[in-house]
Amino acid sequence: MASASTSTPAGNKPTAIVCVGMAGSGKTTFMQRINAHLHAQKEPPYVINLDPAVLNVPFESNIDIRDSVNYKEVMKQYNLGPNGGILTSLNLFATKIDQIVGLLEKRASPEDGKKTIKNILVDTPGQIEVFVWSASGQILLESLASSFPTVIAYIIDTPRTGSTSTFMSNMLYACSILYKTKLPMILVFNKADVKNPSFAKEWMTDYDAFQEALRADEEGNAFGGVEGEGGGSGYMSSLLNSMSLMLEEFYAHLSVVGVSAMTGQGIDEFFAAVQKKTEEFKSDYLPELERRRDEREDLKRKAREKELDKMMKGMSMDTGKAKASGTGDASDEEDSDDVISDDDDNFVDDETDREGLQARYEAAAQGEDESMMEEASFAKYLHTQRQ
Repeated sequence: MASASTSTPAGNKPTAIVCVGMAGSGKTTFMQRINAHLHAQKEPPYVINLDPAVLNVPFESNIDIRDSVNYKEVMKQYNLGPNGGILTSLNLFATKIDQIVGLLEKRASPEDGKKTIKNILVDTPGQIEVFVWSASGQILLESLASSFPTVIAYIIDTPRTGSTSTFMSNMLYACSILYKTKLPMILVFNKADVKNPSFAKEWMTDYDAFQEALRADEEGNAFGGVEGEGGGSGYMSSLLNSMSLMLEEFYAHLSVVGVSAMTGQGIDEFFAAVQKKTEEFKSDYLPELERRRDEREDLKRKAREKELDKMMKGMSMDTGKAKASGTGDASDEEDSDDVISDDDDNFVDDETDREGLQARYEAAAQGEDESMMEEASFAKYLHTQRQ
């Protein structure tokens, strides 16, 4: 089979599933569940752990950031806190992304008879900033997406999303990641065994249902206010109402599944959504990624051509100045009477002969004085003749 990055058919490339979510949403447990599910299907995935601060993971990783970067040492050396240490560790690890992609491509098209992988699972830290603001998150995702179909699985803690305000906060986080990464996304409402996520699906598809929940929260003093009066200042209610209208288009581009990482509920539905988003990546996202890559290459080419033009103009200007001063043409120098042959036994280096140089300066100055005197005498003669 040919290289995965060049001639491997798009349908045979493994799908990279990047699990993202806030701390406590159950990303690691969800990773363990889908890893176990794929092993049960006799399709073991290639697993990457990008959380440098985790002590133990309940699954075996093929690539682990902790093998390359010492999180505590990074905090110590750079005098950072926990979040800064995680971001800096990922920035350091991102410098090895070409090696990671190379390993993935080898496993996607093995030459030694090993079974071809069909899924790449990526576990990430709970810091959303990694993929919203950090350069390392963008580098990692763009590198994966340039070689493999890549899907973002945004893990949501369903029990903590029961109120309209926390639900909208999660949706805004998901929206920021979607438009930052420009990759297909699946909203995974985890812990469905604790709270049924059907209410969230209804809020995303039925505007009136969300408005009813919003009024209930407002009347229950969920947004502050005097006890018994309800409503608060009305600011939060108005804000959430406006955001729900704005996110209506955002919801249309998402797949929503409810799962339980503990019981395995909804895992089959999740992989069905992954397959759907993989096809969507190939049809919609891949052409856009290629267009953006071509634009970057075109900008780089134009920048190189601009620098080359500037350099050529600079060289032509230097050549013109040299010719104007009589020092740019070797043939002119050979015809000049000032050229002293190397075979001349009386050759004297004017750079070291300071006395000779001084004498030339004095002679030049004296000649200039004489010419000035001659001009002054001629002007005086003309003045006397006019009188």
